[in-house]
Amino acid sequence: MKLFFLLAIALAPGLGLAESAVWKIDPSHTDSQFAVRHLAVSTVRGHFGKTTGTVVMDDGNIGASRVEATIDVNTIDSRVPARDAHLRSPDFFDAARHPTMSFRSSKVEQKGDGALEVAGNLTIKGTTRPVVFQVTYSKPVRGFNGEDRRGFSATTRIDRKDFGLTWSKMIEAGPVVGDEVQITVDAEATKDRATTPASMKGEK
Repeated sequence: MKLFFLLAIALAPGLGLAESAVWKIDPSHTDSQFAVRHLAVSTVRGHFGKTTGTVVMDDGNIGASRVEATIDVNTIDSRVPARDAHLRSPDFFDAARHPTMSFRSSKVEQKGDGALEVAGNLTIKGTTRPVVFQVTYSKPVRGFNGEDRRGFSATTRIDRKDFGLTWSKMIEAGPVVGDEVQITVDAEATKDRATTPASMKGEK
């Protein structure tokens, strides 16, 4: 009888063993930022205004989780319009030909309470390279309209030259722009109840 009771709890919707749920990134509550050294004396920071994507989160089996995200390169904002126009030009992102950068995970590992390590492929300017994001995440909360929300914060560092983000030989010969770029994505996502397993739709 005791074993039957424990199994019933484990299999009941919203109780015991967790199932995977689909979370859609909310662009209006998400910000993707970058930081790079300038002349080896200061750090230039900026952000991209539109990030979309999906997180399939399996709290009961983290290894089965996966992430896909896309950033609109044309929304770059470093607070200097002339610099932003240059960054969108063929000298850097070539946004006319490559309007987005994207990430698709290949492996998700638990790294502590509320912490993950997410490996995958990052594509910028048509070039794809493997990267690893250090991720923290929150438990789900209920929004004002009854929707379920949770937060994710992911950080990685890349060498911009690996992705062809270079300018002239004269500029690259000096420390005008640092090679290492830190990328941080602070995302808020809502549960997509249309694609979440049916057994979870009544979860409270």
